[in-house]
Amino acid sequence: MTIDPSQILLTDRVAVVTGGGAGIGRGIAAGLAAFGARVAIWERDVDSCASAAQAIGALGIPADVRDSAQVDAALKRTAAELGPVTILVNNAGGVFYSSILETSENGWDALYKANLRHVYLCTQRVAKGIVAQGLKGSIINITSIEGVRAAPGYATYAAAKAGVINYTKTAALELALNGIRVNALAPDITLTEGIMQVAPPGGEQRFGFTVPMGRAGHVDEMAGAAVFLASDLSSYITGQTIHVDGGTEASSGWYHHPETGNYALGPSSH
Repeated sequence: MTIDPSQILLTDRVAVVTGGGAGIGRGIAAGLAAFGARVAIWERDVDSCASAAQAIGALGIPADVRDSAQVDAALKRTAAELGPVTILVNNAGGVFYSSILETSENGWDALYKANLRHVYLCTQRVAKGIVAQGLKGSIINITSIEGVRAAPGYATYAAAKAGVINYTKTAALELALNGIRVNALAPDITLTEGIMQVAPPGGEQRFGFTVPMGRAGHVDEMAGAAVFLASDLSSYITGQTIHVDGGTEASSGWYHHPETGNYALGPSSH
């Protein structure tokens, strides 16, 4: 079979992007729409949901995907207005600093629900619909570089993101014979509204020291990877986590020394 450029197109496929009101989610939603998908954004922030939907030409559905009833309602409305969902991007998430000695049970539960529970809820519901209708599908989970490395101060978040990676592998095996592929994307520093709000002065330059490619990523670069995984060009890829991180995962602690620009390992290296 010869590769054809049309295999990247998502014409008339129905895609859901959770947490698509801003940042990486909005970028992915726009990317999927640009390649022909009919996109629904499930976003708990009503204002950003409406804004993103209008800008992209998507269906905006205010929904908190941590709640199963709201997931079921959002899926029912999406199917009624756009058609059966065959592409799902589990992008919703959240993080806050929480050291191991100070993490409360409520804090643990909040981070688990924000970063892992909804992956199970949305994956299960969408997969059931795909199987029931005899269709094929692609599920894409957004994890993080923190899912594969230690993250002092963010242990619960990192554990949840590691859970997303393993859930991706297991779901891929369970759903393979149903024609559903399940993969994950793991970003590092990506320039979003949230990152720019908390970045220190000169933050973009400092990001360049820690990322082998010398810069932070852009949401469009995450979108490109998502379009690939949603399309037929990735038809034999499942159970994988692709690191869209400028080489961070491969670096294993090597960084660009701020004075020499050469690679260094650890603060005392020159």
